[in-house]
Amino acid sequence: MFVLPPPPRYPSQAAYNLAVANGQAAPMIETNNILSHPTGPQYQLVVGEGTYILKEDLHLATPPPHPSEAPVVNPNPLATTPQPATAGTKLSLLSLSSRTTPPVPLYRVDTNRSGNTGYHASIQEHPSEGRTSGDAGAPSSDGGDTSVTGSARATLSVGSAPAFGEGNAMLSGATKDIGKRRKPKNNIAKSNSSFISRCIVHENLSKRLQDRPSDGYFAFANINRAFQWLDLSSPHKAEHLTKILFTKGHCLCHDINQITKSQSHIDLIMGFSTGEIIWFEPISQKYTRLNKNGIINPTPVSEIRWIPGSENLFLAAHMDGSLVVYDKEKDDAPFLPEEYNVHTNSSSESSNGSGEVTAKIHIDKSVHSKNQKCNPVSFWKLSNQRINAFAFSPDNRHIAVVSEDGTLRIIDYLKEELLDLYSSYYGGFICVCWSPDGKYVLTGGQDDLVSIWSVAEATIVARCQGHQSWVTAVCFDPWRCDEKNYRFGSVGEDCRLLLWDFSVGMLHRPKASSVRQRGSVSSRLNPLQRQETQNTTSSRLRSNSAVSAEVDDEHIIDHPVVPRASTAMLPPVMSKVIDVDPLCWVEFTSESIITSCKSGHIRTWDRPRDGTNESDANISTMS
Repeated sequence: MFVLPPPPRYPSQAAYNLAVANGQAAPMIETNNILSHPTGPQYQLVVGEGTYILKEDLHLATPPPHPSEAPVVNPNPLATTPQPATAGTKLSLLSLSSRTTPPVPLYRVDTNRSGNTGYHASIQEHPSEGRTSGDAGAPSSDGGDTSVTGSARATLSVGSAPAFGEGNAMLSGATKDIGKRRKPKNNIAKSNSSFISRCIVHENLSKRLQDRPSDGYFAFANINRAFQWLDLSSPHKAEHLTKILFTKGHCLCHDINQITKSQSHIDLIMGFSTGEIIWFEPISQKYTRLNKNGIINPTPVSEIRWIPGSENLFLAAHMDGSLVVYDKEKDDAPFLPEEYNVHTNSSSESSNGSGEVTAKIHIDKSVHSKNQKCNPVSFWKLSNQRINAFAFSPDNRHIAVVSEDGTLRIIDYLKEELLDLYSSYYGGFICVCWSPDGKYVLTGGQDDLVSIWSVAEATIVARCQGHQSWVTAVCFDPWRCDEKNYRFGSVGEDCRLLLWDFSVGMLHRPKASSVRQRGSVSSRLNPLQRQETQNTTSSRLRSNSAVSAEVDDEHIIDHPVVPRASTAMLPPVMSKVIDVDPLCWVEFTSESIITSCKSGHIRTWDRPRDGTNESDANISTMS
């Protein structure tokens, strides 16, 4: 059988342009972003507190494949061969105003009440009821699973955590003079790098930055091989401020440094499917490439976050199961594991069924190493399967990591120590986030469930059933959370957005899991986070443990899977298909819910406000 040869691959943009001019290649057609305002009952989310109405749908332009990319001809949907890493469309939101932060303490705001519903809110604690003097802490600079300023990241920070790597004089200190912050070296608009295809900057960028409201949101979004900087507060939000097209890699994740942000400086990091990382300053259009050509780790970056409180250090999760800390200002060097190769918690090793030891961290390089001239700052190996996501705790001490092997790890990243390890009901975990008070962790994954884990009690609290496919993102709504009641949302491959209300007292834990395991991570948490469980009279002890008020060093790390029959099930308060394509991201702001899908639709859903949205919804339904 005769098979046509694949089209030629062009080594450079100039060669491709010449082929187009000679008629040997079809020109690439690029489209613009499209802003629409759909209306109708199908664009409304009816919840107890009122009706969320779709405000706008911003459809990002998907760039065509680069000519140098090998075409995929007749892909087999049942193939098990590894596919190029992709992440759909994810956003990093940034507001330079403090007015977008949730109330402290976290209580429901009055903007989401509706006088027409007669709905009795589930979040009903009075601000002066049941609070202790230690509850009201300063907002954390970084404590959630998202890249949003003024949303889930602006949470309570209880106590003062030391800086990562504190005590190691070889790590560079912070820059005190904001006006002298270092910027990347290279101009991305004039770059001749083969990694970057081209950069399109808005011709009136400076004027648009000057005229925009100070409390509006910037959005940084990835779509295929493109990366866009948008102004969501502008009436012309469909026009990007900057659009970067990459040649050899797709941006999978990105994050904004909340410490260094200002009107004249934004530090942004991007992780790519090639393993490379770009430090980008969008206002000056400067950038620096890190892990160039995978010199430190050649596998794709699945998640990337700035380390809380740090100006220079950020953590990247690579798909070979490793966590790597980089310094944005340091050069890269070929990485070789250091000699000591420490296994933390080696006395608690366990197997995940495939012979792989999971209940430990293999430290190839510690943050306390004296060899800190080049990247990486530290290098931790968790498993041989990909890490899908991680999230820093609000107290800036712990990190929750979820992997393709179906494990949730709670790590004290300041001590580089594994504290707890949990397993999914089946399949891998895809997403994770912390509650605003740091008491609970949410996970979503391939078992179509959202799981609620109690960090203090080291156990699963409830499984949330409502999705019909993989859960791709979870997020708390800090504007509808307090110390006993929580609202969170989830999206999945089933194109559904689900909202959940969870109350500490509403679930009756089965007898088999009603007792608290001794020696859990709660022994290392502050008293505020333990106060709800400190009166527990019965504890499950290890056979070689004694009843004592002291911390049990031999605490249980690897926790067995709790059967579904003995776990409380939580139904959603709202479930609706909101897109035709699988959803991949959700976030809450003070005024709206924002979602995105794999085809590039960014949808903003306005919160109910004083019955206005409900009246509009009734009129729309009648029409």
